[in-house]
Amino acid sequence: MLSVMNMNKKWILLLIAAMAFSVDASAQGFLKKLGEKAKERVKAKIENKVERTVDNASDAVLDGKGSKGKSQSRGNDNYDYEDGVDNYSNDVGAVKNDFVRGSIIMFEDDMQGEQVGEFPSKWDLVRGNAEIATINGVKCIALIDGDGWITPLVKGGIKNYLGDVFTVEYDMLYDDRKKDGAPSIEIDFMHESERHDHELFTIEYHMANDKQTIGCKYVRPSAEGWTHKEGSTTASEVAIINDGRWHHFALSFNKRALKFYIDGKRVVNVPSVKAGAGWMTIWSGHKSERPTYLKNVVIAQGAVDLYERNATDIDAKAVAVSNTAGSSAVSVEQAIATTGKFVTNNILFETGKADLKVESMIEIMKVAEYMKANPTVRFEVQGHTDNQGSDKVNDPLSQQRADAIVNALVSLGCDAFNLRAVGKGSHEPVASNATEEGRAQNRRVEFIKR
Repeated sequence: MLSVMNMNKKWILLLIAAMAFSVDASAQGFLKKLGEKAKERVKAKIENKVERTVDNASDAVLDGKGSKGKSQSRGNDNYDYEDGVDNYSNDVGAVKNDFVRGSIIMFEDDMQGEQVGEFPSKWDLVRGNAEIATINGVKCIALIDGDGWITPLVKGGIKNYLGDVFTVEYDMLYDDRKKDGAPSIEIDFMHESERHDHELFTIEYHMANDKQTIGCKYVRPSAEGWTHKEGSTTASEVAIINDGRWHHFALSFNKRALKFYIDGKRVVNVPSVKAGAGWMTIWSGHKSERPTYLKNVVIAQGAVDLYERNATDIDAKAVAVSNTAGSSAVSVEQAIATTGKFVTNNILFETGKADLKVESMIEIMKVAEYMKANPTVRFEVQGHTDNQGSDKVNDPLSQQRADAIVNALVSLGCDAFNLRAVGKGSHEPVASNATEEGRAQNRRVEFIKR
C-alpha cells in the first residue's frame, strides 16, 4: 500500500481533489471549466488513484492537520486552475480591508449614561419603537415591535448634515439560530428634500438565511431626481451575521464612490453613485419578537480615498442613433441583457383606471414570449405614474395597473410564481413633471429582473 506520506505534494492534492469529486455533486461542473486536455489528465489521474487505500495520514491531510495552517477553502474568490487543483496567491483580501473612518466625528453614540427602557436620547423616532436595553451588561438600542425605524437627532431638525464625503459605522446583533423568523434591515440615505423611504441609496439585508446576502440600490449620477434607484448590486451570501454575536458594519461615501463593509471586509463597491445625501435612517422590520440591537454608532466627515476613473470617448453619432430608436426598437432580451430590466411607455390604460387598452397587448406579448423562452426568470412588474393627482389616488392606481399586467401575463401562459406586482405611484420620476413630455416618460412600466 502506498503511504500518503511518501507521495509527492502534487499527488496528494490530486487525490484530495479525486475524493472530493466522489462526494461533491458539482464535480462535473468543475471539470467542464477545464480545457479538454487538462480534463483528460485529471480524469486519468483520478481513475488511477481513487481506488487506492490510504493510511491514517490521509485523514490528517483531509482534516487540515499537518498542513501548516494553510487552507484549501473554496470560499476564496480567485483561483489559478492547474490540473484541477485550486492554487491561489493574491492580495485581493487585504485590499478589501481598506476602510478608514472619517477624520471629523459629527455624531457618536455609545449609549453610555442612557436609562434602560427609555427611548435613546440621541435619536429620533421615524416609526415603530426603540428603547435602551442591555446585552451581557452592555447598553445598546433595541429596535422592537416589528418595525423599528430611527434617525440621529440633530438640532433644528436639519437634514443636510452628511455632505458628500462621510463614513457611518455601527455594531449590530441579531439572533436567528432558532430559524423562526428574522428581520429585514436597511440603512437608508436620503437627500435633504426627501422624506424617509425615498432613498438616494440604501443598503439592505435579510437575516433569515444561513448566510446573508447584501443588497445595494442607488440613484445613478445622471438621474434628474433623488429617488429613482436605477442602479443595484448584490453581494451573495457574504457573511453570517444572524448568529447572536456582535458584528461591525461600516459605510464609506466619497463624492461618488460607495463602499460597505462587514467585520472589516468590503462586500459592496459601487464606483458611481449620485451625491447629495443629507440624512440617514436605520430600519429593522421584524418577523419575530426578538429585537435587533445596535451600539457604537459613529458618523464622521471624511472617507476612503477615491480610485480614479478613466472614461472612454464614444462616437456621439452612434449614441444619437441609438437614442432616437426609441424603447420599442429594443427587444426585451436586449434590454434585460444590458440593463437587467425592460422599460416601456407602450402599455396604456383607460384614463384613471386599471383597464388595459387593446394596443397594450402587443408589448405585453413581447414580455410573455421572453418569459416562456426563459422560464426561470423572475420579474418585478413596477407601475409608475406622473404627479398629476394625489398620492392617495396614484399609489393604489399604480398597484392596480401592475396587478393587471401580471394577470395578463399569467393569462398568456406565464408562471405567476415568477411575477410580482409593485405600484410605485409618482415617487420615482425619470424626467421632470413640469412638461407633458416629461410626464409621458414618467408614465411607464418597468419589468425588473430579480
